[in-house]
Amino acid sequence: MSMQSDLELVSLTKRYGDALAVDAISHHFKAGVYACLLGPSGCGKSSTLRMIAGHESVSDGSIVLGGRDVSHLPPAKRGTAMMFQSYALFPHLSVRDNVAFSLRMAGVDKATRLKRADEMLALVEMQKYADRKPDQLSGGQQQRVALARALITRPQVLLLDEPLSALDPFLRIRMRSELKKLQRELGISFIHVTHGQDEALALADEIIVMNNAVIEQSGPAREVFNAPRTAFVARFMGGHNVLDLPQGKFALRSDEMVVTPAAAGKIDGRVSGIEYQGTHVALTATVAGEQDVTALIPEAQFFETPRDLGEVIGLGWDERAAHPLAS
Repeated sequence: MSMQSDLELVSLTKRYGDALAVDAISHHFKAGVYACLLGPSGCGKSSTLRMIAGHESVSDGSIVLGGRDVSHLPPAKRGTAMMFQSYALFPHLSVRDNVAFSLRMAGVDKATRLKRADEMLALVEMQKYADRKPDQLSGGQQQRVALARALITRPQVLLLDEPLSALDPFLRIRMRSELKKLQRELGISFIHVTHGQDEALALADEIIVMNNAVIEQSGPAREVFNAPRTAFVARFMGGHNVLDLPQGKFALRSDEMVVTPAAAGKIDGRVSGIEYQGTHVALTATVAGEQDVTALIPEAQFFETPRDLGEVIGLGWDERAAHPLAS
């Protein structure tokens, strides 16, 4: 992919009356990236995606795709395509005609658009269902049709709004790997909105964490998980303790927390929860300042030296594993 498919958000802002949904965010998406916009409900991630797609107007700032400002172009003229959470398939049309619909609206002749629709259905392994109606398909099959319909316009960027949320957990994990595989095969940028940390970590080359209408942190998935810059990012990504101690505020991965006898670690705590999780046991303890911390202990190790609720234990860690937090 050339630089022509880079996407840049420049001080992008969205207001709904007096409410600020997206507050002057700037970000550069490299061509061919799988990026996840991650954050809690109401943080501005879906509004951002809808502005990129052209389904929401831009209050301020601009969206630059392939070197041209597309902020005020209609959706069909942008070089983007969007796959909606609800799939939004037409119930009265066959699978093939659903996929071909945007080409029909663009005036492409029937033979050409149906040929292209069949190519897209082959890409998502749905060609044998081409003559069925959407209500004759499972949720996962409907999702593949929605993907084929979005991809038929040959977009430079595919936008996905919570695309896996309607699926059951088993199918969600399967479709995750298929989305990643498809993105690699196509070589185009996927920008995927989710509030699921596991989903973002599994899929994304790059994670953009949003909170209160701004980008709190962005970077490679591993970096955002291992080196959160703020308490919000550490807590939202999960798997971390946020500790506020006399020596400062820092984040520490739960699997880096070491349980010791009382007074033998850096701090003492009282065991308040023990949860068996198969490969690990999650042990929660309350420490000074009524702070709860969690240690993930390998299963065999925990049962060699089991702990009881109410027991006072020591907690230690390697200083190199503690990441100072900005806020």
